[in-house]
Amino acid sequence: MQIKQIIPMLAIGMMAATIYGCGGKKESDTIIATKVEKKKTSAPIRMQDYTQKLDIDWNGNKMTSEIHRRSDDSLSMVADETGQKFVDNSIELTVSRSDGSVFFHKTFTKQTFSEHLDDDYRNTGILEGLVFDRVDGNTLRFAASVSHPQTDEYIPLVVTLSKTGAMGIERDTQLDTSASDEEME
Repeated sequence: MQIKQIIPMLAIGMMAATIYGCGGKKESDTIIATKVEKKKTSAPIRMQDYTQKLDIDWNGNKMTSEIHRRSDDSLSMVADETGQKFVDNSIELTVSRSDGSVFFHKTFTKQTFSEHLDDDYRNTGILEGLVFDRVDGNTLRFAASVSHPQTDEYIPLVVTLSKTGAMGIERDTQLDTSASDEEME
């Protein structure tokens, strides 16, 4: 072979070696981490208004339970650990007889449940909900909760109404299960 033929073949061979040799991944000791930015707080967050209206058969008497939850600007706001503010709620409960007369009426706030809360929930919790639970003999039972906003952390409470209209409040210490008491025996 002549030198004129060898030089182009060497050039092609070197280009091929360069192309295939650079195809592997280069290893690096450099670590790239994203910068964590502090969450910026937004305007105070409000829960959606909620209404529950149920007809109840209470020992042969037809009753209606109406519950209305609303964000209440007259109440103190609470803040989470990032400084995000939340508007607390008030909940109005009205139990009426079949003739439309009012048997019981009360507006609940977190303060209503204060003696059943610890300092943490008094300061950073909001009144999240109140719903009709069940008729328990001569008592109407409602489930209530005071929660840390936008978390699954809450204090479960029970509100009871007697047939005379007397109200009771206590912490709910019973765990709800799908099995009845009879099935457990």
